[in-house]
Amino acid sequence: MDYRKCERLDEGLIKSLELSAPDDNTISKMSRVFQALQSKSRLKILMILSKKSMCVCEMVYALGMSQSAISHSLRVLNYLDLVRMDKRGKYTIYSIADEHIVTLIDMCMEHITEQET
Repeated sequence: MDYRKCERLDEGLIKSLELSAPDDNTISKMSRVFQALQSKSRLKILMILSKKSMCVCEMVYALGMSQSAISHSLRVLNYLDLVRMDKRGKYTIYSIADEHIVTLIDMCMEHITEQET
């Protein structure tokens, strides 16, 4: 089908949508965040950190995961600026980087629970 024959085509609107779309660099960053969130381990870590800042040893206890698995996941989350690290004496305390991450998790949970009812 020749798109120019599409009766619904609003070239002005399509052009404005093209101009307002994020650039490829921004889309790549967003894609990396969603890739990080597809890991069950990383998602669990973000979910508990959305309730309380913790050190790795607390997360090991709370999640029943190995220290190395949690540390690896935290490196990925930190690289993507999804978590923050704060040195307190001999401990590194991890927390959610900002409220946008909590909102993203909450919205996803709401979406999932809506579909189940």
